[in-house]
Amino acid sequence: MTGHRLVVWYNTRCPVCDAGISRQRNKLVDAVRAGLISFRDINEQPDALASHGASLDDIRRRLHATDEAGRLIVGADVAIAIWRITPGEAWLARLLGNPVALPVTRFVYDRFADLLFSWNRRKGRW
Repeated sequence: MTGHRLVVWYNTRCPVCDAGISRQRNKLVDAVRAGLISFRDINEQPDALASHGASLDDIRRRLHATDEAGRLIVGADVAIAIWRITPGEAWLARLLGNPVALPVTRFVYDRFADLLFSWNRRKGRW
């Protein structure tokens, strides 16, 4: 683990998102306790990232995070940042986050996120 502070914003009303983040949170208990990473429900603070230009729907569509410098990270890059500090999952970050694979990783993540967002809208998960 690094000293990197990551604040991850996600949609708890999405069962897939909530399950995925719960899984990661359980693997990152020590990092959460140490304050290296935190997970926040965007539905509790819908304007939390407005200063970064991110709307509530943007965050419901894709993971968003801020790093220790306050920079915004979006989508697949958030997943990669989480994997980087998750015990036993750094290999995923190296594999899917390398310069050759990253454009494909982002494309696949974005298409999946779009489908998931549409599904949640149809199901009324707001």
